[in-house]
Amino acid sequence: MSTATQPTEITYAVPGISCEHCRVAIQAEVAPLTGVAAVSVDLEDKTVTVTGAALDDDAIRNAIDDAGYDVA
Repeated sequence: MSTATQPTEITYAVPGISCEHCRVAIQAEVAPLTGVAAVSVDLEDKTVTVTGAALDDDAIRNAIDDAGYDVA
């Protein structure tokens, strides 16, 4: 029987994102984090959705902050 952690999805409201640079900067900071399988930045909804296993909420929030954006 497999004991692998099931993938989860967390969505963050990031009101300061507005352009392709925002998307690239956030993806560059969040994608390398342990457990992250995918990062989706929706400029219209101003959200960042992270999918993966055993995601670290604090690490993701810090990575978005390191990219220069605040999580609401």
